[in-house]
Amino acid sequence: MQDMHEKDLYADIIIDIAHEKVDRPFQYRIPQSLREKLEVGMSVNVPFGKGNTMRKGYVMGISDKTDYDPAKIKNLHSIAKGDVSAENRMIKLAAWLRRTYGGTMIQALKTVMPAKQSVKTLEKKTVVLRWDRQEAEEYYFQCIKKNRKAQARLLKELLELQSLPYHLVTSKLNVSGTVIKTLENQGIIKVETQEYYRNPIKMSETKQEGKNLSESQKHIVREIMADYDKGQRQTYLIHGITGSGKTEVYMKLIEEVVARGKQAIVLIPEIALTYQTVVRFYKRFGDRVSVMNSTLSDGEKFDQCRRAAEGDIDVIIGPRSALFTPFPDLGLIVIDEEHEGTYKSESSPKYHARETAEEIARVSGASVVLGSATPSIEAYYRAKQQKYKMFRLTERLTGGHLPKVYVADLREELKNGNRSIFSMKMQELIEDRLQKGQQIMLFLNRRGYAGFISCRECGHVMKCPHCDVSLSEHRGGKLVCHYCGYEQPAVNRCPKCGSKYISGFRAGTQQIEEKLKEKYPQARVLRMDADTTKKKDSYEEILSAFANGEADVLIGTQMIVKGHDFPNVTMVGIIAADMSLSVGDYRAGERTFQLLTQAAGRAGRGQNPGEVVIQTYQPEHYSVVHAAAQDYESFYEEEILYRELLQYPPAAHMMAVQIFAKEEAAGYELSNKLGNFSKGLPQKPGEMMIIGPAAASIGKINDVFRFVFYVKCGNYDKLVEVKDLLEEEIQKMQLKRESVQFDFDPMSAF
Repeated sequence: MQDMHEKDLYADIIIDIAHEKVDRPFQYRIPQSLREKLEVGMSVNVPFGKGNTMRKGYVMGISDKTDYDPAKIKNLHSIAKGDVSAENRMIKLAAWLRRTYGGTMIQALKTVMPAKQSVKTLEKKTVVLRWDRQEAEEYYFQCIKKNRKAQARLLKELLELQSLPYHLVTSKLNVSGTVIKTLENQGIIKVETQEYYRNPIKMSETKQEGKNLSESQKHIVREIMADYDKGQRQTYLIHGITGSGKTEVYMKLIEEVVARGKQAIVLIPEIALTYQTVVRFYKRFGDRVSVMNSTLSDGEKFDQCRRAAEGDIDVIIGPRSALFTPFPDLGLIVIDEEHEGTYKSESSPKYHARETAEEIARVSGASVVLGSATPSIEAYYRAKQQKYKMFRLTERLTGGHLPKVYVADLREELKNGNRSIFSMKMQELIEDRLQKGQQIMLFLNRRGYAGFISCRECGHVMKCPHCDVSLSEHRGGKLVCHYCGYEQPAVNRCPKCGSKYISGFRAGTQQIEEKLKEKYPQARVLRMDADTTKKKDSYEEILSAFANGEADVLIGTQMIVKGHDFPNVTMVGIIAADMSLSVGDYRAGERTFQLLTQAAGRAGRGQNPGEVVIQTYQPEHYSVVHAAAQDYESFYEEEILYRELLQYPPAAHMMAVQIFAKEEAAGYELSNKLGNFSKGLPQKPGEMMIIGPAAASIGKINDVFRFVFYVKCGNYDKLVEVKDLLEEEIQKMQLKRESVQFDFDPMSAF
């Protein structure tokens, strides 16, 4: 008989992990002999089903509680010998994600493992040019004349490359199956099946593409590979101005790593994953490269993971989720535009790709390379502390110089009687470009628009006295802070200068388009925002139409400023630089600086010099001043002071505890209960600070009420401890109509 005081321990086991039914673990009793050895993530052998067949399973969790009759629970048999499979690594990674970011083990598993779908093997198709060059060129010019845009687009690429993967033509080049069929019926092209894996692009093309690197680019590659060959694995930050050739450095590093028999993952924000980007990698690495993105079905994603695991590809390019590609021998992870908010997951576990990449690299023995023209404050802070090794690229290799930037003070425009949304300087430059036949991009900085209140005469923004973030306008005439819940009545006169011009800023891309057409009826205008990009592929269609010169002006939100290269764009206008400055959120200054710098970087990338106009009510704000000067270092110095003063990340860490409830009163009660529980936890004097609880910035979505409180602490591990204790407390409550999520170092106010 067992010792009375010693409790049984049980393991939650998932059988045959790669199955799509990852929804339910089975409980097994842990024998005494294995208690000390068993860990979450290990693979084990267990008797399963009526015949007690020995099956392999994975440990999801260990506890001393069971929901079943203990007499009916079978014993775990043994730990599987020497299993270091990719699957095993992924389970351990899921356990790390769950521990570091919260959520359930099942959610973490679904994040890292592709769902096994019974997919019929997809035909691997390639589109190949059959006609000789001269005939194909003649037909191409006919297509342009007759306005057959899609046919022309496909032929233009095939004239350069001879053959292209079918899925690249349909998804990224935006050419429909019908168009391909038409050209095939005329005998101009043929579609080859089964060739896709082996040769999507003529190999003779691949070697031509490696450009000669500049001295500073070569230096970076030499340093990183020297560390690599010495067995030193670390994280590197490449801080390179827009157009300084970061992609060429990544490619050379990947080439070096692949030559050593390893594989590489390249993360690119989904929004910048364009045909041009992908094709550069195809040209360089031919059939050893593949793409993972949100347009792929689950089956296709599973397929890609299988190919990676079987050593069929060396390089995978994709957004955040490509990080979990199960390569057998990963050597390098590149995160381009590492400052992008899309690298943070919106659903539980709310992981950040940067930290997760470092953990994956640690267990795989890989290096991590981060790149950005405007690094996140977190990455730069770590580089300053020597946790990352930093390199700088300061010359623009794409030709052209950094553009000339003008700052238009909208308070002055108002005084001078200009009530238009375009400042005088912007009007002058738009007219000039339209006459010269050069292209213009107008960018409306609407990121995280939250109805902030500002004065048109002096630029004063209404802010929370406790959190130093702007207050948001709510119905019923209230101004509210989305961190601590502070509220005050709305104002009708500016408390700083007494002006009556104090109100919310309301302007959309549609309004800008109407005003532009009114003023310049001859201009051909394209608009890109959430409304015009609802259809799959409409994003690519608008961009390729603009790249092909089918419009003079492209108007859009932040979608248009991401990494695109339009040589004929010589002017960028930023309509309202303040909008993202005044989002009720501590990252507002950083985000504004990044957006303005990225937007300015779109101008003058070809032979003609570029000019940029930044319109703002706060021309003296450090984000605007330093973005106009393209001076990251000075911006960082001011921003980090603000973060240190108010203990915001990266100077300290912050955990948002997010409460969702069907009934408002229940949500309010639960948020107070959990807030008070956190306040009562043991801590050293002043170690933690709890802000809130308060209603979330959007208090109700789909009839679900949302509440939040924040825990600030210098020590990340302490926050994880608080999260674990809260999870235990929540489990005891057995919530039915409420749920709780955790978000560490959130990217924006909840």
